[in-house]
Amino acid sequence: MAPPYANPALTVDAVAIRRGRVLLVRRGHPPFEGMWALPGGFVDLRETVEEALVRELREETRLEARWIRLLGVYSGPDRDPRKPTATVAFLVRGLRGNLRGGDDAADARWIPLKDATPLAFDHDRIVADAVAALSGAGPTLTWRRP
Repeated sequence: MAPPYANPALTVDAVAIRRGRVLLVRRGHPPFEGMWALPGGFVDLRETVEEALVRELREETRLEARWIRLLGVYSGPDRDPRKPTATVAFLVRGLRGNLRGGDDAADARWIPLKDATPLAFDHDRIVADAVAALSGAGPTLTWRRP
């Protein structure tokens, strides 16, 4: 019998920035309860990271994204106090729907970038990388939703 392996959990995070504001959710549960964070969460079994991103964005903000662009993978072993996680972060645009916090998000809002710190987990770094990518200072890949 093979030994059990302790692997990191896979998560996704959505980064939407427009007119100098970033889309954030206020966490309704630990860890970081009450803090602002990017919309996102754990990838379910038999689900792609793209499907998980669309689902988590809808569950936490009630918004749908028209296109998604890979921002990066963040895998610091201490980025989540519950257990090691690796997150795939995506830039999202073309949001439609009525913004409202849902699922485990107590609130969802567009927050001015200058006021969007400190964020839960390593989301300050992810937002900074997104700002750099959107200004043309970083490489990204694009995936268009069918």
